[in-house]
Amino acid sequence: MKKALINDWYYVNGGAEKVIHSINSIWNNFDHFALIDFLNDEDRNFILNGKKAKTSFIQNLPTAKKNHRKFLQLFPLAIEQFDVSNYDLIISSSSAVAKGVVTKQEQLHICYCHSPMRYVWDLQEEYLQDANLNKGIKGLYAKHVLNKIKKWDVANSKNVDFFIANSNHIAKRIKRIYNRESIVIYPPVDVDFFQLEEQKQDYYFTASRLVSYKKVRLIVEAFNELPHLKLIVAGDGPEFKKLQKIAKSNIKLVGFVDYETLKNYMQKAKAFVFAAQEDFGIIPVEAQACGTPVIAFAKGGALETVVENETGIFFNDQSCKKIKEAIIAFEKTEFDPKKIREHAMKFSKQRFENEMKEFVETKFKEHIKLLKKY
Repeated sequence: MKKALINDWYYVNGGAEKVIHSINSIWNNFDHFALIDFLNDEDRNFILNGKKAKTSFIQNLPTAKKNHRKFLQLFPLAIEQFDVSNYDLIISSSSAVAKGVVTKQEQLHICYCHSPMRYVWDLQEEYLQDANLNKGIKGLYAKHVLNKIKKWDVANSKNVDFFIANSNHIAKRIKRIYNRESIVIYPPVDVDFFQLEEQKQDYYFTASRLVSYKKVRLIVEAFNELPHLKLIVAGDGPEFKKLQKIAKSNIKLVGFVDYETLKNYMQKAKAFVFAAQEDFGIIPVEAQACGTPVIAFAKGGALETVVENETGIFFNDQSCKKIKEAIIAFEKTEFDPKKIREHAMKFSKQRFENEMKEFVETKFKEHIKLLKKY
């Protein structure tokens, strides 16, 4: 059986890349494809076992390494250029265009969908605003491009034989946008690395890419109004300098941190604060694996990973006021770190790999039977 693994791109080691790492742990003889591959050696060894992906023409475009998203209108053409006609099994890991790879009827294509393209469907206005493309002629052209990609995205969803969603939240989105059913297999969380720490210190913690839709600014504003409570913010991105300007003395921005440092902050924090609406959200589960409760926005994947008043507290509006109220409520609530970790074990890497292996191999056997029949 020849196997191809298609990912949107490789340039960081994030949640989607942890899924790729685990898929490679199940079956280690994939040929890899992606629009771009700019991984450093350490991340390449972890994600791809040292292999390089076959890349598209976008890899060689000027500034692609610094900002590949500026070539968004070329993504569909780029993914369709890949020739995967000699493979029996194609697995795509997609939050953008990877699932649009062209396949034939005798091939089996299974898509692990992190989300339909957020910046095309659910976050279009935020995307255009962040890119300063929400006004004038440029804004009109950008919307024209996004609408064309919407049509392409729906049409090419038919290339997929089976969808796997990373949460029930995303399964509903797949149904709404593509009118396709999917099964849910939660992504892998390295609960062995994020070990239990029962002795917490007197600070709150948040970590993410510092971009607008992560809503870290709201967390900072809430702690600005709670000067007796300490907040540590880890992460880098376009919002970093803006947050530096508004953060008061009880808030410490530490920038990008390595995995070990992230774990140490996570283990010792009294709570992890999470204001984004995520499709699944691996990092709140990593916090819970440390026995650290989560204060989270009550939408998206957090509703599937956080148990209210057992492993965390929810706020129901992305606003400074509601985050502040949730923090004050948290200060009056007791949590059991051991029970929090026990809950996080349901999202382990081993569980993901077992479920993924069983589903893919079962569907491939059924596929072969159908080919022999016809």
